[in-house]
Parts: sequence; C-alpha cells; structure tokens
Amino acid sequence: MSKAILDSLNLNMDKTLQSLKAELAKVRTGRASTALVDTVHVDYYGSSVPLSQIANVTTPDARTIQISPWEGSMIGAIEKSILAANIGLTPQNDGKVIRISVPQMTEERRKEMVKLVKKIGEESKVALRNQRREGNEEVKKQEKAKTLSEDDAKKAMDLVQKKTDEKVAEVDKVVASKEKEIMTV
Repeated sequence: MSKAILDSLNLNMDKTLQSLKAELAKVRTGRASTALVDTVHVDYYGSSVPLSQIANVTTPDARTIQISPWEGSMIGAIEKSILAANIGLTPQNDGKVIRISVPQMTEERRKEMVKLVKKIGEESKVALRNQRREGNEEVKKQEKAKTLSEDDAKKAMDLVQKKTDEKVAEVDKVVASKEKEIMTV
C-alpha cells in the first residue's frame, strides 16, 4: 500500500524539479537563449499564440537572438509583442528577420541573478518538503487505519525522507550549475 504513496510522491517531486528547470531557463545569464522569448505571445489573426508557433527562433551567436517569422507580415506584431512582454530586450528588424542583442551583464547584475536563482531553488526545496510532509501524513493515516503495520510505516517514512533528500540534492546541483553559468563571463 505504501508503494502508491511513494509513486505519487516521486511523480510530484519530479514535476517540482521540471518546474524548477523551466523557471531557471527563463533567467538571463548574459548569453542569448531562446528561452528568454518563450513567454512571448503574439496576436495572430485574433488569437494569442506562442512566438515559437509563428516564427523560427534561433541564437546565431552568444549575444543574439534571431527571430524569422514564417509570414513576413507578422514582423510588426512580433516586435510589438516582444516590447509588450517587458523582458528587458529591444528588438530590431531589417524587414525579414528580427534580431535581439543580449547585452553583456554587469557584475552587479550577475549577483542579482544569482540571488534570484537561489530564491527560486529555495522555493523548490520548500515545495519538496511540503510533498514530504503530505507523504508522511498519508503514511500515518494508513497506519492509523491499520492498513500499515508500525514497522512498515517507519520504513515508508524513511523512504519518503530518503527520496526528499535525493531531490533536494538534485535541486542544489541544478541551482549550482545555473549559478556557474551566470557568473561565467
């Protein structure tokens, strides 16, 4: 019976890690990344669609994001959407493609980004600890309902703690990797 609890816990913790990685992909590192414009939605014939569905988004070099719309008429709408998204980047178009220059980050800005990354990592750890608490409560509930013996409940709680420790270590590793990426000039 505790296998269901552990499977559910594992699934939820994996989702938390995926969410962390997606969130960190949006954090600027001083290098051009297509993830910086992932949140941009463009008004396409009356409906809001992600930028990646109406244009090819690439990074030809470390300081440039290039957006090639599949329809030339969409250049103005894409440019407006990038400015409206308020991501701190200014697009320039030459009539066919839009280029966004990603400026070099200052040392102070890098430190701010590292603080942000640590904060996001801490939020993920809190989420993992909440999932641990929920898992332990479920184990206690089953023990109280006599569907788990006291020994099995203890083993299950130890497994929940072990799984939590593994995932917290993984969060630390992901955060450290992102910090290194940000501080690399």
